[in-house]
Amino acid sequence: MKKFVGYIVAIIAVLLLVTGCGSGNKEATSKSKDGKEVTVKLGFVGSDTDVWDDVKKRLKDEGIDLEYVKFTDYSQPNVALDNGDIDLNSFQHQIFLDNFNKEHGTNLVSIGNTVNAPLGIYSEKIKDVKELKEGDTISIPNDVTNGGRALLLLQTAGLIKVDPAKKQAPTVSDITENKLNLKIEELDAAQTPRSLQDVTAAIINSGIAVDAGYIPEKDAIFLEPVNETSKPYVNIIVVRKEDEENETYKKIVDAYQTEETKKVIEETSKGSSIPAWDTFGKK
Repeated sequence: MKKFVGYIVAIIAVLLLVTGCGSGNKEATSKSKDGKEVTVKLGFVGSDTDVWDDVKKRLKDEGIDLEYVKFTDYSQPNVALDNGDIDLNSFQHQIFLDNFNKEHGTNLVSIGNTVNAPLGIYSEKIKDVKELKEGDTISIPNDVTNGGRALLLLQTAGLIKVDPAKKQAPTVSDITENKLNLKIEELDAAQTPRSLQDVTAAIINSGIAVDAGYIPEKDAIFLEPVNETSKPYVNIIVVRKEDEENETYKKIVDAYQTEETKKVIEETSKGSSIPAWDTFGKK
């Protein structure tokens, strides 16, 4: 009789354990099968994590722990993503990604828009682009997409003209008019702020400018206008193609594209970044 009662108690205990585990998994679908948090490695360039810090706190409730992996230049995060060293990254726009996939034979895709970060012309020597003189030197990023974007910005500022057939990817050799004979110096994007001591002006990506202590809306002597032509330059969250429908990564995008995130972007970027998902779509 004692053995029988013992068997019954054991069976009830097992049933309770199974039931408890099942309900826990339903409540936190982002957690692993043992109920622990899922760690997701996010790669980006620069040191500013204010916006992602806010998103990270809210993702905790979803059972997702974001682990930051910081890179020093634009050549690294996509390689790390393709190799599986990180799970997703957030540092680039669609044109940059398209060019990377083409050059490296990779299949990385966007799963969500984040911000539009206008490119700016900066200088420690002049206060207005109209002050540029014959033969002055301007440094620009040396990668294909940001370099082309920089040349288009110089064209918008009325300083040069480029071959329209090159659309959004002109190179220095595609300059068709340069009345001031401006010298264009191509540098790694991360080095453009440092070049300001040696050149008359530099075109600096927004995130790099902020990391260097500049407030784009205040310190740039000419800032890229935000309009329909800006859409290809909206920053994106990127994953490997096979992870495009990953539910955990979708939750990260959803947590980013919120009113709470908008407020943090507006407060911390001081106008250097503009929430993009309402204007240009969520993806």
